[in-house]
Amino acid sequence: MKYDYLIVGAGLFGAVFAHEMTKLGKKCLIIEKRNHIGGNVYTEIIENINVHKYGAHIFHTNNKEIWDYINQFANFNRYTNSPIANYKGELYNLPFNMNTFYQMWGVKTPDEAKKIIENQRADAKVENPKNLEEQAISLVGKDIYEKLVKGYTEKQWGKNCNELPSFIIKRLPVRFTFDNNYFNDLYQGIPIGGYTKIIEKMLENIEVKLNTDFFTDKEKWINLADKIIFTGMIDQYYDYCYGELEYRGLNFEFETLNQENYQGNAVINYTDVETPFTRIIEHKHFESSDSPKTIITKEYPKAWHKGEEAYYPMNDKKNSELYEKYVELSKKEDKIIFGGRLGMYKYYDMWQVIDEALKLVKSLVI
Repeated sequence: MKYDYLIVGAGLFGAVFAHEMTKLGKKCLIIEKRNHIGGNVYTEIIENINVHKYGAHIFHTNNKEIWDYINQFANFNRYTNSPIANYKGELYNLPFNMNTFYQMWGVKTPDEAKKIIENQRADAKVENPKNLEEQAISLVGKDIYEKLVKGYTEKQWGKNCNELPSFIIKRLPVRFTFDNNYFNDLYQGIPIGGYTKIIEKMLENIEVKLNTDFFTDKEKWINLADKIIFTGMIDQYYDYCYGELEYRGLNFEFETLNQENYQGNAVINYTDVETPFTRIIEHKHFESSDSPKTIITKEYPKAWHKGEEAYYPMNDKKNSELYEKYVELSKKEDKIIFGGRLGMYKYYDMWQVIDEALKLVKSLVI
């Protein structure tokens, strides 16, 4: 049987693409190497709690078109991401805001906080930040950098902060208001019932083969469809012919606890370097789940090795240049299209993944 599109990967990008193309009358087949759909947004109901199996996923966007699109498939609650930082037992509000500055220095006004940050910035003599460490100190001063940024970031990326590009820290908001909402986006929340239900609705009436690895019979799958949408690692597709792109891996350690409430918040980051994990997720707080038990996940970042699940691209200069070599190779293709975080080697938020999938659909039907 011949298909218009073979989509490799049943994650968010592949599901959106397959859903839209099926609506347009195209015949799609999805193959997925895992034993479930949803990719990294997969959620599983355990003890009446929707457990985010691959880390916390909080939907947020300023794009009303994307917000309206995702709301076709689920009702969203009003969950606001307000993580806590734990530094050697000291608790601080995130993102960096007046609550954080009060907890750190006892200051009560924006002017007081700004003055401390400006003094610390001047002492550090950072004018043109060349790496993450310098960028962080120029944004929030040395105290906050050393307690709330340095250890967490070095665990997350497996490199010293002075070896990491400055743009990574620019994702973190800094506010001189008492506002613990991590995201500035107008629209945010968690789908009631979990993300898996969204993917299930997208893939209604679409053929999906689970436990199916594209690379076990690559030629067979390529010849099965007119075009291939590949959402895996672009360097793997080309058999690492220019070398391996760098990624970060993650280990997840789950615990079911016989208590209703373990930490009082969905996300607590552990920012000291001595604690081996970066954060603890308590899943029931995402949806205020009614359960006499609770489930927590500890996240352990790790070095990535070929054959393991890749979670984060390392978008530094060296890897970006290597990725561009693969992009040039892909431009010679008339059948293969790369998409998603791994296929495009970009750290996309969920709304950006959906946006890229919809843009691809438009480009192919014009």
